[in-house]
Amino acid sequence: METQVKYMWVVAFVVSMSIAGLNGVEATHDYYGPCGKHDIEKEAQKLSPCTYAAKYWRAPVSERCCAIIEKKLTNPGCLCAILQTRTAYDAGVRPEVAVTIPKRCNIAVRPVGHKCGGFPFV
Repeated sequence: METQVKYMWVVAFVVSMSIAGLNGVEATHDYYGPCGKHDIEKEAQKLSPCTYAAKYWRAPVSERCCAIIEKKLTNPGCLCAILQTRTAYDAGVRPEVAVTIPKRCNIAVRPVGHKCGGFPFV
């Protein structure tokens, strides 16, 4: 009788660990941030050509900046996270100005209305 109880506990433990393991495999995408496996601070550094345009409303936006922003817009959540990094803050980036860059670049496909720190993309 005692052996059967131990066996049942072992089976219950193995089954519960298997279920937990399967759920962990499914949920690993949540482990990474909005930019996937990319370090958002390093991604923020890649936006350095956009720094001046992200500080001032009327600043001209370079072609290089527009090209970078167009690539980043494939994942607006990632771009939004980048705009809120310490790197962006230290560079003086103003998110309320930065969200206007896609329109200033005349990018046709942009996440209009997507909120980024309370500021919608226009």
